[in-house]
Amino acid sequence: MTTEAVTKRFTIINVRGLHARAATKLVQLAGRYDCEISLSGPDGQSANAKSVMGVLLLCGSMGTQIEVRATGDQAAEAVAAIGELIASRFGEPE
Repeated sequence: MTTEAVTKRFTIINVRGLHARAATKLVQLAGRYDCEISLSGPDGQSANAKSVMGVLLLCGSMGTQIEVRATGDQAAEAVAAIGELIASRFGEPE
């Protein structure tokens, strides 16, 4: 297991932000990777990216900067995949 952390910041760009459906998609994606993944909001609050309730508690509205931090064997892949999901607006049209 790799102990080096991979960290990257992303901006929530979909109009509805990290609502229930978007949070569920993120958690399902995070669950595919063999690593620990956490999300941090601008206020410093942190959440396990594999917990829907934790992700929802970040209250990530449109324009919010989210830091994704992962450690483990698939950390780089997980961070990249989460970044792609955020960039795709969680599959939403706007």
